[in-house]
Amino acid sequence: MNIAESAALALAAREEGWEAAADSFAADLVLINTCSVRRTAETRLYGRLAHYAAEKKRRQAEGRSFALVVAGCMAERLGEELKREVPAVDYVMGTQARSRFPLILKAVEETLQNGTPGVFPSLDKPDEKPVFSFSASHLAEGPSPVRSFVPIMHGCNNFCSYCIVPYVRGREISRNPALILEEIRLLSEKGIREITLLGQNVNSYLSEGGERLEFSDLLELTAGAIEGTPIKRLRFLSSHPKDFSEKTIKVMAEHPCFCRHLHLPVQHGSDRILAAMNRQYTREAYLDLVKRLRAAMPDLSLSTDILVGFPGETGEDLEETLALMEEVKFVYAYTYHYNPREGTRAYDFSGRVEEKIKRERLSRVMALQKIHTASLLKKRIGRRERVLIEEISRKNADEVLGRTERDEMVVFPGNASMIGSFAELNLAALRGNTFFGKDLCLEVS
Repeated sequence: MNIAESAALALAAREEGWEAAADSFAADLVLINTCSVRRTAETRLYGRLAHYAAEKKRRQAEGRSFALVVAGCMAERLGEELKREVPAVDYVMGTQARSRFPLILKAVEETLQNGTPGVFPSLDKPDEKPVFSFSASHLAEGPSPVRSFVPIMHGCNNFCSYCIVPYVRGREISRNPALILEEIRLLSEKGIREITLLGQNVNSYLSEGGERLEFSDLLELTAGAIEGTPIKRLRFLSSHPKDFSEKTIKVMAEHPCFCRHLHLPVQHGSDRILAAMNRQYTREAYLDLVKRLRAAMPDLSLSTDILVGFPGETGEDLEETLALMEEVKFVYAYTYHYNPREGTRAYDFSGRVEEKIKRERLSRVMALQKIHTASLLKKRIGRRERVLIEEISRKNADEVLGRTERDEMVVFPGNASMIGSFAELNLAALRGNTFFGKDLCLEVS
């Protein structure tokens, strides 16, 4: 979501006549789009701001300056407090206030041309309550764009007890389906080959403007909209297990354009901890959903999120998580231990787990996942797969990187002219968690 929204802000700047600077030292405006999901992300931001504050001081000594803008979830959470903490910050633009970005750009431009270096006018209107609006396009800049994100909803109504997202993103807002389809049409005209529908809780999408459309209905519309276009693959992120309907499974199974990979965050394997997290499903319900998904799509690969060390977690709770991992066997998992987030319900929970124990438990989860990933990938060697060629390999300029619909990465000999093409090849060997492909057959589109 951060990538998609950053791309939308970059597009908005270009539409106002701005161009990307070669680096921050040459910039008239530095925009940092922030995330608040993890506390570590916020910690890193303060280090980044200290760097730009020093650069701004140096430039002002030379009689010139630049504007420093902080956007995104952290900006939404801290608001004007961030400017008080870091006076070098000129504008704070939360997730609800992105529509103000053109006003910021205009104010910066006028000040740099006619004003006092480093003194940018305030645009604050205390009585004005910003209203979130979706951008028209979220296509990131690049010489050969292949994939793009398409946000379909914003916000979250779930209030998982550990999560800050509902407080910084607000309540769920579903995007007008006509605007979603229009963005997809524009992406097809630019030759995009794969799109990912985005939302904090993507499968709770519900559009009630005119015809009432649920997520499965939107998937049907999207599958129909890409027929006969360059777009051949559809993905979506992130799915909440409690909202995954039988109709969604049916639509995915019936349309081959939906990639046979799904990210399905489980977070934990203990019913007691799931309830404390307010996840609103049980271990049994999650496993039943996995069973139904794999019955409908036997070739489906699954990835997940796992959170250990939640307040009150015992060794037995951890064993239940490990047992669930053994049963499902995820191809990969984003694993992390609990960090208290002020403002969430879990922040005040008793029974906090010691840091040393959290790290030990996390290392066990990571070690088991490493075994599962290696085993699953090894079984895939020898398979012939279709890949979308995305970019030149960063490790070898004579190789390109492709992705299977199961979200597996494959590297093989190639050049830039192949980017954006589909190809069939054999998964011949593994280099870490990346396959090496042979016997390439490039598709003619």
